[in-house]
Amino acid sequence: MFRITILGSSGSAPTKDRSLSSIAVSREGTIYLFDCGEGTQRQMLRYGLNISRVKAIFITHMHGDHVIGIAGLVRTLSLYKRSEPLSIFVPRGYESAAESLLKFDSAIMTYEIKVIGIKSGVVYRDEGIEVRAFKLVHSIPTYGYSFVEEGKLHFVKSKAESLGIKGKKFSEIQKKGKIKIDGKLIKLSEITYPEKEKKFTYASDTRPAASTVIAARNAELLVHEATYCADLERLARERKHSTAAEAAQVAKNAKVKKLVLTHISARYRNASQIRSEAAKVFRNVEVAEDGKEYEIDRGS
Repeated sequence: MFRITILGSSGSAPTKDRSLSSIAVSREGTIYLFDCGEGTQRQMLRYGLNISRVKAIFITHMHGDHVIGIAGLVRTLSLYKRSEPLSIFVPRGYESAAESLLKFDSAIMTYEIKVIGIKSGVVYRDEGIEVRAFKLVHSIPTYGYSFVEEGKLHFVKSKAESLGIKGKKFSEIQKKGKIKIDGKLIKLSEITYPEKEKKFTYASDTRPAASTVIAARNAELLVHEATYCADLERLARERKHSTAAEAAQVAKNAKVKKLVLTHISARYRNASQIRSEAAKVFRNVEVAEDGKEYEIDRGS
């Protein structure tokens, strides 16, 4: 089970109701941040998330509204005497730009910060999860991310016992992935089946992209940018953003369970039009609200 908290949902500039782009994924006491716009650490405090639990930060692209919060966050962690290393993932080629955000208080740093350049594919693994990056279509190199909780393996007891796997041999095959019985090699995959993986996909900033459809396929939750309404589609094309209806079409094509629209232009004081335009294409949609949580559990 993991929980997604919207920390910031405004596009480019904050409003009184929306902070800048950031999403926290909490799982088993660990927090993973996706983007870190200005004010992210305060939003975490506001919504009851312990900033000391942040283990990794995944940046979509190096526009200021998605990264400026890094400088304050890493400084505060030093004031808290953090000792565990922190990993920050950015599009390859932008490592030095990210490192420049860490130099303000480098003299007081109490822990190691690793800045890692990424390209498409699996960029991070932790116990029971992996993070996959995929290319987006924006004005500078940009990546979306899928946070994937792997399904647990279940033993087919009758099959295992028919092959002579009993008692301590269960532990052995779990540990080694294979076992030899009476001269025959038996692989773990022969006596197990996995639960379905659970997936959250984040795509911002971007035009609607086939890569997002592929990455988000059957996801429990897709958080996709929807900077503009349909009347500003031309502007969306020029600035490499998406309209609400375009984001909804991506969700529909990907067959996701739920769509949440984020990166809302500050020009919209009321997001009802954004939602209604998207809902004409994809029914299970809502507009992101700062502080809103979405829980993904094994039964969902």
